[in-house]
Amino acid sequence: MTDSALHVVEHGAGLPLLALHGLPGDHRIMTGCLEPLLGERHGLRRIYPDLPGLGRSSGAGVSSTRDVLDAVDAFVAKAIGDEPFLLIGESYGGYLARALLQRRRHQVLGLALLCPSVVADAAARRLPPRTVRRPDPDLVSSLEPAVAADFADVAVIESRETLRRFRSDVAPGLAVGDPAAVGRIRADYALDEPLERGEPVTAPTLIVAGRQDGVVGFLDQWDLVVHYPHATFAVLDLAGHNLQFERPELFEALVRDWLDRVATEPRR
Repeated sequence: MTDSALHVVEHGAGLPLLALHGLPGDHRIMTGCLEPLLGERHGLRRIYPDLPGLGRSSGAGVSSTRDVLDAVDAFVAKAIGDEPFLLIGESYGGYLARALLQRRRHQVLGLALLCPSVVADAAARRLPPRTVRRPDPDLVSSLEPAVAADFADVAVIESRETLRRFRSDVAPGLAVGDPAAVGRIRADYALDEPLERGEPVTAPTLIVAGRQDGVVGFLDQWDLVVHYPHATFAVLDLAGHNLQFERPELFEALVRDWLDRVATEPRR
């Protein structure tokens, strides 16, 4: 797998910001929640790749998370080089982001993790009971069965607005990609090395979790805090695995605060 196989969407110019989406899905998970916010800020080159085997990126030769990480690292080497950059990861992208940071500690000026996957084995994750905090059964029953199943599977707030965002940001990525590659990645998800190793990471960090997230939970994420001494850690009620559009105002405020902290942090 080479970086040339990655489909990439870019906006803006300046300090690179690399955003890695989850599994399955594509770059729209990240552009949907970040572009309305980051588009307001000058001096950021926002880079949104489709991960290997997902979106419009080829899955040829991808058999594991190791292959995905190597492909993303090769992409960074070509697209960013040795420049400093910011790194954001969502769900599986958060797992990758932590591993990529270990390879490029000297470059990463700030790390943001959105509902990050911490425990590779899904059966070993500490998950809350499945809860819908704001149900709308009439809305869900009005949908096509396949849409209703995908939306209701993770929705904590069932509303017309969260449905709109699901349809624009999440559903398109679920409909594309290479199912065989996704299956291979899921079957060999865990990396061999500890993702947090060596000295603590002192870059400004943000870790945001959903209190009702039934996919990756919120308890395992707390274990990260000791490794990131400059981390803001937030667990949002009324929020699941799509907290970025279930609690958008709070999510955006936390990301703005993270960007402000990065901007005022003395360069190492």
